[in-house]
Amino acid sequence: MSDRTVYLKLWGVSLLWGGNYVASAYMLREFSPIFLSFARLVVMSLFLISVALINKSMRRPTKREWGLLLMAGITGTLINQLFYFTGLKESTAGNAALIVALSPIATTLLSRIFLKEVITGQKLTGAIVALIGVVCIVLYGGKELGISHGDFYLLVAMLGMSVSLLFIRKLTAGMSSYEVTIYATVIGTILMSPAVAVEAMNGDLHASHRVFTWALLVCVAVIGQGLAGFWWNSGIAVAGASMSAMFMNIPPFIAIIVSHFVLGDPILLAQLGGGVLILAGVAITNMKRRLPGEPKTGLGVKGA
Repeated sequence: MSDRTVYLKLWGVSLLWGGNYVASAYMLREFSPIFLSFARLVVMSLFLISVALINKSMRRPTKREWGLLLMAGITGTLINQLFYFTGLKESTAGNAALIVALSPIATTLLSRIFLKEVITGQKLTGAIVALIGVVCIVLYGGKELGISHGDFYLLVAMLGMSVSLLFIRKLTAGMSSYEVTIYATVIGTILMSPAVAVEAMNGDLHASHRVFTWALLVCVAVIGQGLAGFWWNSGIAVAGASMSAMFMNIPPFIAIIVSHFVLGDPILLAQLGGGVLILAGVAITNMKRRLPGEPKTGLGVKGA
């Protein structure tokens, strides 16, 4: 797989996840957070299992791989999805975008500690520029940021995703990203069952009665999570955990654009400026240094 294809897929994931943010906020009006998370994961798992049965290309993981898959499922699916929807329900959109955007920095530091990946000045510069862009976006309205219960849950969700990238990176050394996506998602979905049971016993579970909302849920699960998950994990396998995580800075900007056309939210100058900084941060991180005499074969922002 060429570098250009990898980064095109990562850009596609960013676009889908930006749209997912708006769709999730919309569906939370009619679903309880834990049930919404579980329902999306169930649909996604059924889709992934169907793909595996059609392709008949799944292999049985080794004992070590089962352990890594369990950890990837716990951190990247169970913890991330559970705390993300719970936090999104209780926090503000601005705080959610800012906290989730901290993932690239967390992943870069974790990759240095556990995977011994080199943190170059270029990566740090790109991370800082992109984070400044996110701050511009979430602070455009002059709202005061505070640490609420929702903010704490979103922080846990962000850390869960960051940690899962490290397990995925190790898994894709011996397994295809396709296999990792299916196993980790199904494991995380199964582990979320007790949380849904607790929500139901507490009388907090509720679901939409509209066909449109359920259809939206299915589309988000299959396309926004299923297909995007394949592209995301394949990007991690080639580009690395910290490099791929930089693309997580883009969805907040995409969400603002989608919200404008779908929900009628205004787009302010500060938002556009923040979006430019986010794109610049990703470009800086992905920029390859060319040796003297080496032809220009690297990726550029226009090509992506």
